[in-house]
Amino acid sequence: MQNLNYILGIDYGAKLAGTTVIAYIRNNQITFLQSTKKQDADILIQKFIAQNDVHLIGLDAPLSLPQIYTNPTQGTDYFYRMADKLLGAMSPMFLGGLTARAMQLSAYCKKKGIDVIEVYPAAIAKRWDLEQFEYKKSFRFISQICDVIQEKTGYSFSEEIHNWHQIDAVLALTSALRYHASEADSFGDVSEGVIWV
Repeated sequence: MQNLNYILGIDYGAKLAGTTVIAYIRNNQITFLQSTKKQDADILIQKFIAQNDVHLIGLDAPLSLPQIYTNPTQGTDYFYRMADKLLGAMSPMFLGGLTARAMQLSAYCKKKGIDVIEVYPAAIAKRWDLEQFEYKKSFRFISQICDVIQEKTGYSFSEEIHNWHQIDAVLALTSALRYHASEADSFGDVSEGVIWV
């Protein structure tokens, strides 16, 4: 695979919460850029894109609404898309403003020729059985989780992991890398929106 430096995984959080993390490969290591509290996460992402030749983003946020909102004759569910039901993901409607921001960011990126796919880190965590190491519950086994990620991806970390947002950004990056290599699985209905794992 070429241009891995320019594939991003983003754990997308509330705009000013300091919980948005970009994960990417630099010098053959997984590297992070995390927003800080009161810093606009969307501007942080846009600046990173402006300064780097990004061509693919795996975004951990809904990029579409249930089909009933775009095609009322086909859809019946006002809360969940098929992809959400298949993976047990949150409703785009419950996430509200975050969903709107994600869709806006995706439109911004597409105008710049950047592909944006929706990913769901919890699905990779489940596939890799990270629950046995208290994924998102306790940092007690974080070194074991990092070991699994390094074994599965072949990449080490450029710095110590400090929070679950960084882990989820790496898992989002993993799905983007899998998509880039045509190895990712898609869940959902293409006409409504799919999640890549």
